[in-house]
Amino acid sequence: MMKKYRLKNNFREFKKGTQFYIIVESEFIGVKEFVLRTEDLSERISISESELTRNFIQLK
Repeated sequence: MMKKYRLKNNFREFKKGTQFYIIVESEFIGVKEFVLRTEDLSERISISESELTRNFIQLK
């Protein structure tokens, strides 16, 4: 099952409340990076771990 997240505040061109799925998690030399897709899978973004924790809430 993919992890589902929701935006806490406006981020880049996306509005608060937009839902995303994490499709890829990677770590290279201690730096984590995440690739997320919107719920309808039409948009894709790549973000750092700090951007994820600062701007997103994980949904259960």
